[in-house]
Amino acid sequence: MIDAASRVFNSRSIYCRVSMLSFLSLNDNVDEDLLIAAGRVAPVVVLSSNLSIDLPTSKYFVLADSNDLGSFTVDDVTSWLNDGAEKAILPLALVKLCINILPKEKLLLYLDPMTTSTITDTIRSGISGLLLRTAQSEFDLSAIKRFFSGLDLYVYLESDSPPLPSTIRELSKQSITIVIPTSQLTLSQTTQTHINVGDAFLAPVSSDRPDGLFPTVVSAYDRSGTSLGLVYSSAESVRESIITGKGVYQSRKHGLWRKGDTSGATQDVISIRADCDHDSLEFSVIQHGSGFCHTGSASCFGEFRGFSALQSTIHSRRATAVPGSYTRRLFDDSVLLAAKIREEADELIAAKSQQDVAFEAADLLYFVLTYCISKNVNLVDIEEALDRKARKVTRRPGNVKPQYLNAISREIPALEVSSAPSRSTTGSDLIRMKFANLDGLDKDSRLQLLKRPVLKSDEMIEKVKPIVSEVRNRGDAALLEFTTKFDKAELTSTVIKPPFPQESIILPHDVKNAIDIAYQNILTFHQAQQEKATLTVETTPGVVCSRFARPIARVGLYVPGGTAILPSTALMLGVPAQVAGCREIVIATPPRPDGSIAPEVMYVAQLVGSSTILKAGGAQAVSAMAYGTKTVPKVDKILGPGNQWVTAAKMLVQNDTDALVSIDMPAGPSEVLVISDWTGNPAYVAADLLSQAEHGVDSQVVLVAVNLTPSRLAEIEAEVDKQAKALPRVDIVRESIAKSVIVSTSSLEQAIGFSNDYAPEHLILHLENARDVLKKVENAGSVFVGPFTPESCGDYASGTNHTLPTNGYARQFSGVNLQSFQKHITSQEITQEGLQKLGPVVVTLAECEGLSAHANAVRVRLQG
Repeated sequence: MIDAASRVFNSRSIYCRVSMLSFLSLNDNVDEDLLIAAGRVAPVVVLSSNLSIDLPTSKYFVLADSNDLGSFTVDDVTSWLNDGAEKAILPLALVKLCINILPKEKLLLYLDPMTTSTITDTIRSGISGLLLRTAQSEFDLSAIKRFFSGLDLYVYLESDSPPLPSTIRELSKQSITIVIPTSQLTLSQTTQTHINVGDAFLAPVSSDRPDGLFPTVVSAYDRSGTSLGLVYSSAESVRESIITGKGVYQSRKHGLWRKGDTSGATQDVISIRADCDHDSLEFSVIQHGSGFCHTGSASCFGEFRGFSALQSTIHSRRATAVPGSYTRRLFDDSVLLAAKIREEADELIAAKSQQDVAFEAADLLYFVLTYCISKNVNLVDIEEALDRKARKVTRRPGNVKPQYLNAISREIPALEVSSAPSRSTTGSDLIRMKFANLDGLDKDSRLQLLKRPVLKSDEMIEKVKPIVSEVRNRGDAALLEFTTKFDKAELTSTVIKPPFPQESIILPHDVKNAIDIAYQNILTFHQAQQEKATLTVETTPGVVCSRFARPIARVGLYVPGGTAILPSTALMLGVPAQVAGCREIVIATPPRPDGSIAPEVMYVAQLVGSSTILKAGGAQAVSAMAYGTKTVPKVDKILGPGNQWVTAAKMLVQNDTDALVSIDMPAGPSEVLVISDWTGNPAYVAADLLSQAEHGVDSQVVLVAVNLTPSRLAEIEAEVDKQAKALPRVDIVRESIAKSVIVSTSSLEQAIGFSNDYAPEHLILHLENARDVLKKVENAGSVFVGPFTPESCGDYASGTNHTLPTNGYARQFSGVNLQSFQKHITSQEITQEGLQKLGPVVVTLAECEGLSAHANAVRVRLQG
């Protein structure tokens, strides 16, 4: 196989990858213009022996040079990747050295199709894809695709002529990347011996428009990908853009449109790519001149926001700020700027609430960006540095210089626990839990394991008091002000009343169908909780007592939102309110920046019969529902989860007799406790732990291991690490898992006892005969029984409610249920004969307590 590699990849081989297309050079004299053009649609891949060449792009792969295979080590491959390569393409012998040491997503296997049978499961699980070479243009790839299911597949078809566009298109449909030699590429017209780079790129791309044009999103490369506008492209305009590196599009009225020919607002094209469906394009560009839009603004969607806007502002102030102004002082006085950065960093570290952290981080980032611009460093430079760091496969251990470490005081010391005996001490990048053995643990250490982070309720209540007071006293005016300040939405009214605009609840069919199914399941479970009849008991002959339920008339349901979309919480709160028959259902949820509410939440509000939607979040929303305003109805009970600002406001208003409002329960960070014995599937156990760990860095995650061997614990830990690193929220998971713990127990009784003392929000049982263990559970918000009952089903659609007690409150509180939206009234009816029997007892007890009027109310009837 190495000999074959030598024939294909000679001493200066370079190829580029784009979506389902790659380019491969087979000669020493690579046309630089051709490589630059190819680099606009793909990263470049270079032989390890040619890493010193001047690449036309910062993105590249490295191919192990077949002439030096025997001398390569894992350190060599690590060095290539740390120096910036996105992937390494290696022969089998070198792959075997690298798997389980280097990340699989960084490794591609070079392979001859005739040797696929020699690849083991270990090899398959340690790579992200493979590059196959075959001389057979009609080679059947179906068997290889099945054998390497789930891996990226690249194929180089050895031929004297380039592949036809139809061949590229067909392989693309099969998710196969075809590799084309650069000797068969051209920047000129496609012929029998050469294919134009643009034609090769567009081969898998198709248009569903009658005019054959491709919708094209233009984004600003140097503005974090901010959209500049929507245009159209043709095959001709794309080919010219690839060759010239300038923005060239297709006007539907005037033909080819070379951006900036008349306005001077030209574009440098950095990259061109197709979307996932291969029916539209994205041009990433650097815009010059007045701006992209014909109106002169930076974007057709208005001016930039966020970091892009801040960068423009700082650049502008640097050029125009008058002497003595604050911005000019920052640029002129390096000591002042450095001091401000240190000051803001300290204030960020001291911040506690989510809003305070965001506020202080904004200040710090302003001064950091000012410093960078003073050194002629822009956002694009910072982002490219981040990209380079992200491509590294080795990480610094994360240590800090003593002078900085000593300056930070930890308010809550971490639990000291030992290392699991099965763990490797290498690999500082591992995502893993702490470990504690319950056997032999003293009482104080056991109590420490049961503790959650200290919730400083008093401090938070003091912080929300001004907000609550303002809304209470000034009503809608204060509510609008706080919505602008905290939710970043400029509104004229915070209230929506039914009938809701149909355009506000338009949803994809699959989302609507999923919500409908979840709604029906939750409805069915909560309807079953209804009391069938009034409870009636004759306690004494002639004395009949009864108890019956009535709905709480007006309820406020808090649905966290803003940038998040949480229709599940709206369902969990809205459905039992609907079943209970609450007369007013007010749903409060933060608006998006444009003032709208997510259509998923709007659709649920319509399903459950919401009478009002309050477009507000945080303490201001809680206050408005507790006291009422001119537009917001006052409610009798407030239910729903939220951040610490929401929780503090709920606790504050429930203790105010003027509000006369109750709440569902106190709330803390999300938590899960998983009990697993030898029957637990390590992949399932790890997935259940991570499903809660991704909620936030303060999520509480505990695994109680019942007599598990060190090897089984190691399997679970390996699954946690592997699955966590594949999650989009891996940074959050890394922090929450590091604070989580595996508690080893020697018996099921010991495990259940620990769980009942912990009283988790979610309890998951991966146990033999798990259903029989359920009767031993005394404290838990909700229990998930057996290997095929993930907690996420309860979160969304099984039917049980996901609004549950946290922080150990499962000892005293139930999760939200139908009774959360009801109160119970008792009545009694006594006949004359019944009073004759019961009356003397009442008279005796009333006189014993010195309440003569009570006794008299009975006595006058007995004497009558």
